[in-house]
Amino acid sequence: MSKAKFLKDNLKPGEVYTGLILGQNGEKDYHLILLPQTVPSTTWQKAKAWAKSVGGSLPDRRELRLLWVNAKQEFEGAWFWSSETHASYSDSAWMQYFNSGLQGYDRKRGTYRARAVRRLAI
Repeated sequence: MSKAKFLKDNLKPGEVYTGLILGQNGEKDYHLILLPQTVPSTTWQKAKAWAKSVGGSLPDRRELRLLWVNAKQEFEGAWFWSSETHASYSDSAWMQYFNSGLQGYDRKRGTYRARAVRRLAI
């Protein structure tokens, strides 16, 4: 199948194909698709609920890195929430800064931007 046909068959209006994520620990590879909406300022819990309401989820840290590499033009130069809680600080979650590519974390009650993704299994 050609890339053009794949995109036509699998993307909804406004979505952006951002690349392939290789599965780890026996998980399958999948395509990562960025949904069109942005939430400008929200807490982590509200960001997760919003992403689910639009048919997606927050990206994890690996996915955020791919988004920065392949689709940073789709993001404002700001911090965006990930789906991942910090392993040592359960009240904090990881984020990606789309100006420099830096990843960091802050408390989940902070307010940052959010984008949702969906995954298409291969």
